Amino acid sequence: MSSASLERLAARRIFDAFRAYNRRFRDITRRAARHFERRDWAANRRDAVRRIDLYNQSVVATRNELAALLGEAYDSRECWNRIKECYATLIAGCADAGFYKTFFSSLTRRIFHTVGVDSEVEFLALDVDPALASADSLPTRRYVNRGSLYLLFEELLDDLPFSRLYRDTDGTIRFIVAEVEAYRGEQKRRDPPQAVEIVPALFYRGRRAYAVGRLIGGGWQVPLVIPFAHTDEGVMSDVVILSESDVSMLFGFTRSYFHVDLVSVGSAVRFLRELMPLKPVDELYTVLGRAKQGKTERYRALMRHLQNSTDLFVRAPGARGMVMEVFTLPSFNVVFKVIRDSFGYSKNIRRDEVRDKYELVFRQDRAGRLVDAQEFRRLSFDLPRFEASLKHTLLETCGKNCRIDGDRLLIEHLYIERRLIPLDVYLKDADPDSARHVVIDYGQAVRDLAFGNIFAGDLLLKNFGVTRHGRVIFYDYDEVTFVTDCVFRPLPQSDREEDELAAEPWFFVGAHDVFPEEFAHFLGLGEELGQVFRNYHGELFSHRWWSRLKARLERGEVIEVLPYSPKTRTTKLSATGLYGIRQGG
Repeated sequence: MSSASLERLAARRIFDAFRAYNRRFRDITRRAARHFERRDWAANRRDAVRRIDLYNQSVVATRNELAALLGEAYDSRECWNRIKECYATLIAGCADAGFYKTFFSSLTRRIFHTVGVDSEVEFLALDVDPALASADSLPTRRYVNRGSLYLLFEELLDDLPFSRLYRDTDGTIRFIVAEVEAYRGEQKRRDPPQAVEIVPALFYRGRRAYAVGRLIGGGWQVPLVIPFAHTDEGVMSDVVILSESDVSMLFGFTRSYFHVDLVSVGSAVRFLRELMPLKPVDELYTVLGRAKQGKTERYRALMRHLQNSTDLFVRAPGARGMVMEVFTLPSFNVVFKVIRDSFGYSKNIRRDEVRDKYELVFRQDRAGRLVDAQEFRRLSFDLPRFEASLKHTLLETCGKNCRIDGDRLLIEHLYIERRLIPLDVYLKDADPDSARHVVIDYGQAVRDLAFGNIFAGDLLLKNFGVTRHGRVIFYDYDEVTFVTDCVFRPLPQSDREEDELAAEPWFFVGAHDVFPEEFAHFLGLGEELGQVFRNYHGELFSHRWWSRLKARLERGEVIEVLPYSPKTRTTKLSATGLYGIRQGG
């Protein structure tokens, strides 16, 4: 076989490999509907993890196949440059062509261990622009108000795949109509809604299915999301979401990924961006399950921002941690986290274990309380863009990951996350009402994580952050573990004063022992806010509460944490029990 034929065959193999990956991705995604109808939550969770693992498995298998196919040419840059040209021809005109390019670049970056970017053997992030403005419009289902919102939503609900499973069809319709009318009253909109536009594919996540679309009036429109739960009594709705901020949190960077079967993801992202114009595009790709494309888009946005800005990378606000050096670009809303070469004496953990913790979080249900940390390798930045003391710190304390190459700073491994205001920093400047709110939500964050079998380990305020919506999120993962792996013990008491005053515990402490009574001593909330915390979350200081929760989790109980507040605008329908869904805890 000639070299040209071999290169065309290699390009075709990569093309076919991505299409096979995409078919398997969509096959797993489609199974979410069956899991929802059967209430098979364990299978649903297994598929969520299986789909996350699928991309890396496909890249590794394709790389191995190409190594056997290309032989000595496998590591030839000239050969791969020609393969890239053949591949670009194959994918021209494909829907979501950027996905194909990202898959190709994932292969070549592993083959050549690329530092920074290499335009000869990969598609540059700046060239993998999803071009949302030119993406085809997403086909939607449109339901017109012909004088009765009841009939409109009756038609909409009848089109859903689980329409035969409703607990109370009439009550559900009346509830949705009442919520929409109450919203119209709140907003003082005199004209009734003219239509509802819905994405044909339902969005599944956890134990909920979501109809996503928009409510359209005369000269106005708002997002419309209707969640559905499948309870013992049947399918029902417990809230109607009509707020851009609430929908944005539902699609947020602290959430696990949706399972929604889309022919064109780019078209869906364009539609969702119209509902949530402040939502970064990379987060929408990621929350739709396309995590690698989300990374590509985040990198693309960062590189373009660097081209059009002049501010310097600086240390991120907040107390410095022992495990990570964290820096930011003030004009760009992310932080960069690099693992230090060594940690303080109190951190009994290795660098590879830190990476394992981040991988654990990546595969876990984040319950809306864990930041989605994207892992990047071998990135390159202009050295003059780094503030002098930060540059010195990175080279001195993170030398295994950071080095200088000419006028570039190369970072071998780092994580990029959305920037939050550290909770301890937030509380210093917050007014009393805001401080009280976030302290209560701080305790709820600890609970929500625990319900998902996550024990944060280090509950210090500096390890939590506050979003623009006022939600408290955990982002320091080096001590994360499963609740079921912990041993919750009462704090032993001694009659000897010297025992109580000793710097080290006078009693045996096992590797997995946790003493919840100690939490109150190091939270650092002060007297007033500490009392607020105790009033709402005092049981978190009890080993009994944690032990009971652990027992429930060990029995296999799934404790649901709702990704929205089950509040309603109306109360007259509450007797039907349509939104009395138990959250757990």
